Amino acid sequence: MSFEQPIPGAPPLERVTVMQGQALASASPSIEYSTVLGSCVATCLFDPQTKVGGMNHFLLSEPPANLPGTQVDEHYGVYLMELLVNQMLAKGARKSNLKAHLYGGANVNRNMMRIGTMNAEFAREFLRREGIALMREDLGGTNARRVDFRPASGQVRLRTVEDRFAPPVQPTPRPAVSTGDVELF
Repeated sequence: MSFEQPIPGAPPLERVTVMQGQALASASPSIEYSTVLGSCVATCLFDPQTKVGGMNHFLLSEPPANLPGTQVDEHYGVYLMELLVNQMLAKGARKSNLKAHLYGGANVNRNMMRIGTMNAEFAREFLRREGIALMREDLGGTNARRVDFRPASGQVRLRTVEDRFAPPVQPTPRPAVSTGDVELF
C-alpha cells in the first residue's frame, strides 16, 4: 500500500524505529514506525474507528517448554503481543475493532533452526485465538524486510531487503544478574 502525500501545513513526520523487544502504540498522524526484520516478526495493529495503531517486534515466539524457570521477557512474542494490545486499549482502541498485519518470519540462515517459521506460526495462532482479524501477511521466505507503518491511518509500506544489506541476526544479550548491594537515596 502506498503512503499518502504529505498534507500542506501538517506537522512533519517523525520516524520511530521499533527495535527487537519493543511494542509501541500511537494515535498521532505525525508518527511512522519503522523496523527491519529477518526471522523476527512484527505485528502492526490498527483500530480504524479510534485511529489508534501500534507495532511490535519480537525475536522468539515463546520460551522453550523444557527449560524450567525460564522467564518471559521482552524478546518473546507471547509477551510483546499482549503488551501491544494492552497499550492500544489504554489509548482508546477496542479489541473487537482491531485489524492486523504480520511481517517477517524469514528463515534467513539455512543452517539454523526454522525460527522464522515458528515465529510466524505463533503470531497467526495468537491473532486467531484472540479474535483479531488478520488483513494481510508477508511471512516466510529467506529475505529480510523493512516495514514502515503509520499507526493513525493503518497504512503500511513493505520492502524486501537484499541479503547483503540485511543486518546480521543477533539476539540481544540479557543483562548480567547483579549480586551487589543496592543503596537507596
